[in-house]
Amino acid sequence: MTKDMQSVKSAQRTLEILEVVARYREGVSFVELSSQLPYPKSSLHGLLQTTIGMRWLIFDPDRRLYSIGVKPWEVGQSFLRSRELIVRSRRFLRAAIDELGETIQLGILDDLDIIYIDKIEGTRPLRLVSNIGSRLPAYVTGIGKALLAGLGDDVLVSRFAGTTLKRYTRATITSGDLLIEVLKGVRSVGYAIDDGEYTHGVFCVAVPIVDHAGDVVAAMSCSVPKAHIELGELTSEQIISVLRRQAHSISEALRNC
Repeated sequence: MTKDMQSVKSAQRTLEILEVVARYREGVSFVELSSQLPYPKSSLHGLLQTTIGMRWLIFDPDRRLYSIGVKPWEVGQSFLRSRELIVRSRRFLRAAIDELGETIQLGILDDLDIIYIDKIEGTRPLRLVSNIGSRLPAYVTGIGKALLAGLGDDVLVSRFAGTTLKRYTRATITSGDLLIEVLKGVRSVGYAIDDGEYTHGVFCVAVPIVDHAGDVVAAMSCSVPKAHIELGELTSEQIISVLRRQAHSISEALRNC
């Protein structure tokens, strides 16, 4: 068995363990687990220890029982927050479409990647890789830079200072130090621009969405063919104005939920 196949097998077994443990509200013993899962006891024990270490399970040494840990709850809360965000932001994304006629996207940050959680195509569809659920490096997208700018300077320095970033187009920022300065600028003006940094010929403007505490929890963007900007069919100022207004409305909706 190859290393990749072994990793897939271990992942599958871990998920099966979680499913079994979740059926027992008061916890389940090792003996009961091993009777329901056809794994070697040594493998089962190792997987349990790993899962406990990552807080997916907890072990009560007095009762010798395994039960669901805090990590699934954290993941579940993240899912619910994302779902609530999508539901409450949808009408404002549509309002932006009505004003701009271009593709509008909603995204959240996962480590240093952007995950697109909603997208509405404009009246003039634009071929993009940002399908719902897709993931891209945050530093090459407008929406990602709007999110990264919400991180503290210490985080940005620890993750990007002195690094060389992968190039996707001629416009890609490849210097981590330059990226930090760009993100400080984004934080100052309140919006981010991606001028063909991931996809040549695509111009994107993005703004952050904040929660009741003022923390950046998401960002929304408008992506247009660069030609529309160059021909004066739409200006970046128009896009920024619309996005800021709708992002503010989303933030207000989140505060009132």
